[in-house]
Amino acid sequence: MIQKLRVKFITASMLSLALVLLVILGGVNAMSYRKVVRDADHILELLSENRGVFPKQFPPDGREGKLGPLPILRHDLSPETPFESRFFSVLLNEGGQVLQSDIGQIAAVDEESAGEMAQAVWEIGNTDGFWEDYRYSRVAETGGVRFIFLDCGRGLSNFRTTLMASVLVALLGLLAVFLLLLALSRRIVRPVAESYEKQRRFITDAGHELKTPLTIIGADLDLLEPELDGSEWLQDIRCQVRRLTGLTQDLIVLSRMEEETPPIQPIEFPLSDLTEEMAQSFQGLVKAQKKGLTLSIQPMLSYTGDEKSIRQLLSILLDNAMKYTPEEGNVEIALKKVGRMIRLSVSNTIAQPMEQETLDHLFDRFYRADQSRSSQTGGYGLGLSIAKGIVLAHKGKIRAESGGMSLAVIVSLPA
Repeated sequence: MIQKLRVKFITASMLSLALVLLVILGGVNAMSYRKVVRDADHILELLSENRGVFPKQFPPDGREGKLGPLPILRHDLSPETPFESRFFSVLLNEGGQVLQSDIGQIAAVDEESAGEMAQAVWEIGNTDGFWEDYRYSRVAETGGVRFIFLDCGRGLSNFRTTLMASVLVALLGLLAVFLLLLALSRRIVRPVAESYEKQRRFITDAGHELKTPLTIIGADLDLLEPELDGSEWLQDIRCQVRRLTGLTQDLIVLSRMEEETPPIQPIEFPLSDLTEEMAQSFQGLVKAQKKGLTLSIQPMLSYTGDEKSIRQLLSILLDNAMKYTPEEGNVEIALKKVGRMIRLSVSNTIAQPMEQETLDHLFDRFYRADQSRSSQTGGYGLGLSIAKGIVLAHKGKIRAESGGMSLAVIVSLPA
């Protein structure tokens, strides 16, 4: 149990940290990518308004000067934008044939490549998007369609570098935190482990200490019985001694089941025969209580496990089903192999539908679904807790299902 607590603590911590890093680094990289796209779209918008070139005007004094006419830029663009941008445009007719190419502002693309790229994006039909590292925009013109391509290789390269660096930093951070948690988690859960160990040891020791006085009381009752033959007080004392003895034994068994490595002695035994034998042992009780018992057992099924524990599991499930089945109700036992699992199901009729909240607590220690029937059915709500411990010790799963007026406890054991 403590080991599972450590695993859950480390898992929860790692998932929380991973989620935080994903949100932070994902947000940063998303904004970085969005900035690359936004800047490229601003430039393409300006180029689209002027047939694939930057608009220009003469200086205020009317002279061109050394640089000639100056570019007209939007307020959100740098004056260096026209000199830093690498772009080209291709004019296609309505049939997708190249009419004109302008590659004067780029050296990495020739006219043939420019035409092929324009025809490729023309077939796609999108008005904008990315083609490799080029952001493109589609503009309708008289007599055709112009595609303007802007080289975003530098911005995308910076984005990819930032992305890879953030992923690497996140992985290194997760690894560092994982190693720290491995080193510190044992110390963190140590108080819980010590408290749990003290509780388990107390239950075991108290159970063993109670055995002696209960045995003595039972022996004294045997001596007094001939002298007080037929005394109802004597019978009440014997009944309560038996109940205390059963409770003590159940607590000891449950405490042993919750150890890190429960002691089991796996051997191969005929599970089908054992299930049928346990069911037959309840036939007398079934008839006496006017209930029904139905068997659906696949023959020749063998299982490798602790035969004594599996026998106890069957006894607990059958006893629990018999206790809570109303008169004229029915108990059904089903055993079959499903894939690589052996499926054992013990279902019974119930007096009233069971809510999901109740099903979630059926395997809790000392939990009783119907508190009002405690004095009638006996027991202390430990049976299904012990059954769960037995199943977990055999690497299996156990669950409860309720459909209408029936309750089924389903056990899956690895074959």
